[in-house]
Amino acid sequence: MASIRLGAAKRDCVRILGIPVDRVTMDQTLERLEGFLESDRSHLVVTADATAIVIAHSNSAFKSLIESADLVTPDGNGVIWAAKHRGTQLQERVSGVDLVDRLCSLSADKGYRIFFLGSGPGVAELAAEKLRLKYPGCNIVGSRHGYFPAESDEIVAHEIAALQPDILFVAMGMPRQEEFIRATQAVIKPKVAMGVGGSLDVFSGKAKRAPHAFQRVKLEWLWRLLLNPRKFAKVRLLPKFVFLVLREKV
Repeated sequence: MASIRLGAAKRDCVRILGIPVDRVTMDQTLERLEGFLESDRSHLVVTADATAIVIAHSNSAFKSLIESADLVTPDGNGVIWAAKHRGTQLQERVSGVDLVDRLCSLSADKGYRIFFLGSGPGVAELAAEKLRLKYPGCNIVGSRHGYFPAESDEIVAHEIAALQPDILFVAMGMPRQEEFIRATQAVIKPKVAMGVGGSLDVFSGKAKRAPHAFQRVKLEWLWRLLLNPRKFAKVRLLPKFVFLVLREKV
């Protein structure tokens, strides 16, 4: 277990392959995010699954980016297993897709301004439409696909900044989504900026979330692979994650 001090805040973290993950539940995460939303500065939130940790383990720039994040949630059963292997505990999974859902619900109650960025053409727009129907009053102020080169990041950032979002969800895959957030944070200035992977595909209906039976036995990765064999490149990192965790000295 490790403590990280950022400003006046001291965070309780566990390090997995050297990557810090906050020991937070969903309720604690939402409480912290609401605090971020009431603050006067922008915050980066990383939802760290096993894939993110494997990438960061061999990518020093991405590792440094995660180290600098204001909150790193345990997004995956593999991360929870790894913490247990190290003799500590992460109480529950706090995933990007669940956080999108919960923050959209809060937006309907409190008016938080949300922007969706990422996925293919039309996906973010459809996800926004469906979440507005699910949570009447949800204040999604804009959406845009993520098919643009890094050279256009600043142009896209100014387009988003004009809409003054409080919350920016970026669904462009790791580490691209976190790199976009960090590179444009000073322009967009969202109170909360979070990479959320394939979440917009789920909410748009383009991808289906694993049935509860798969979730219960911790086989969501297998469900995703069965639906989309192109995800093999990501899934193949899971055995590497297990190997690295077992090899790591506790």
